[in-house]
Amino acid sequence: MLYYWVLLLLLSMTAVQLAEVAEISPGSCTFENSTCAYTSAFPFLQWTVNTEGHYISVDSSNGLRGQKAVLISPDLHFAEWSCIRLVYQIAGSETTPSPSSLNVFVRPEGESFDYLLWSAEEHSDSWLISSIDLKNTTKRFKVILEGVLGTNAMSSIAIFEVKMSTGYCIECDFEGNHLCGYMNSWNPNVNWFVGGGNVKNSRSILPRDHTLNNELGHYMYADSVYVKHFQEVAQLVSPLIITPISGCLSFYYQLQRESSNIFVVHTRDLHGSYDEIWKMGAVRQGEWNLAEVDLNAPVPLEVIFEVAFNGIQAGYVALDDISFSPVSCSGQQGMFFDAREAGCDFEEGMCQFHQDDVNGSGWSRVKVKPNAYEMGDHTTGLGYFMIANKRFTGQPGYFGHLYGPSLPGNIQYCFRFFYNLYGFYKTTDSLAVYIFEENHVMQEKIWSAHETPKGVWMKAEISIHKPMPFKVAFVSWCKSFWDCGSAALDDISVSIGNCQISDRIPPLPGKCTFEKNDCGFQQEWQRRGIWHRIQGRTPTYNTGPNGDHTSGVTTCTLRPQIWCLDREPD
Repeated sequence: MLYYWVLLLLLSMTAVQLAEVAEISPGSCTFENSTCAYTSAFPFLQWTVNTEGHYISVDSSNGLRGQKAVLISPDLHFAEWSCIRLVYQIAGSETTPSPSSLNVFVRPEGESFDYLLWSAEEHSDSWLISSIDLKNTTKRFKVILEGVLGTNAMSSIAIFEVKMSTGYCIECDFEGNHLCGYMNSWNPNVNWFVGGGNVKNSRSILPRDHTLNNELGHYMYADSVYVKHFQEVAQLVSPLIITPISGCLSFYYQLQRESSNIFVVHTRDLHGSYDEIWKMGAVRQGEWNLAEVDLNAPVPLEVIFEVAFNGIQAGYVALDDISFSPVSCSGQQGMFFDAREAGCDFEEGMCQFHQDDVNGSGWSRVKVKPNAYEMGDHTTGLGYFMIANKRFTGQPGYFGHLYGPSLPGNIQYCFRFFYNLYGFYKTTDSLAVYIFEENHVMQEKIWSAHETPKGVWMKAEISIHKPMPFKVAFVSWCKSFWDCGSAALDDISVSIGNCQISDRIPPLPGKCTFEKNDCGFQQEWQRRGIWHRIQGRTPTYNTGPNGDHTSGVTTCTLRPQIWCLDREPD
């Protein structure tokens, strides 16, 4: 039903668009007769215009499975924040080892790498809409549309429209034929509908919209006439906010309330966690009311406008003119806490980390040249890392506390770090992570090391959410003279969001861990050998590493018997 709703929204406003022919903005294209100055990069696999359906497509009908079709826009320049709307379809099979995908990159003028903005593998029988925010920049740039055909014989990718406009993707006046990518969370009884204008619907109950202030303007509304159960809910979901934003979200709403309806605004992250950011209070019925709420989206989020009716005679709620400003509703510039500054690779010092020497000699920042007995740091193999509990010190008990910087509360964090243990009889609790209050009062242990292969850096990640400000402390425990070894720590990173969803955020250009795929890296075939993506040890005895550089146990890309490459480049 969701795909049906998308199609319904696309078709519902066609009459207005035909009556008002707007100037096509640079970078936009409906692909009715041409590709609008978009050019194919590879002559052997080009995007072709379908004159009957008015879209461009690429497919595997000629046996070109697994190939890439690349379409490059002309030079573009948007000094303001802008938005790319993409109406597309991917067909084939998602069960194949290599399904089809559609990627959107931006190529800034004068730079070597293409920045991945968005990627999709979701297959459908109808058109889907995606919205992609583009930060304001003084540079000219090109937009790259890359269709990667899957291995299925019926694979195909089609693009119905590309529309570029200034403003944030979350903004909408509901006058366009795609409704800015807003969707219904389908409910068989109560939903949001398009109202006003030429929509021939007896439930278009408002005489005037807010944008144009006349009967031809459009808005969204939810009506209680089809309610069958107590507090039935209608949800209007915004496009996914991929690029972090912080500021003031505002919108206009109107209602007729004959009972105690509930109208709220939530945010929802990729993990499915809801956070209520606004709730309707006292309003003036029968006229448009302005609502303003601070919105912080440091991780991918959707904004959900939700209305719950308490009965069939509960009236309606209408919504129009959603806008966003990077200035907070109180007038202050929207600011982010930069979680990246809370991490450290220890190459230039200890960053914002410090230690407590009360319980022993603590941690030391060292540099070790790799040899048969000792391995180098995790960052480069030749740099610095932290080490505690040097063997044969003979001091039992808690031995070293390494404290991180103070972190604001009520934010979801993902901590990642790499560790190596050597010389302990039992590795359990030889290295642990604790939460401390700002006054160094311990709250709880949130992680401890388990068995680890000798001579391999291991990756750990922890999702943390605390209501109050806190510090993270790495604690190494030397149990006794006979069970005391070395605990090494390197490449601590902090990001906002749950660890389970942070991998879905597009990576920096050129950065790849090879954990899931090759990230777009390509190789030229050579008779002497090719690169392979493998897991574990190298296939030839006594060559290569014990595991990969990322986590110590998973995949790396290997050229047989010669090199093993991972995390290229940072």
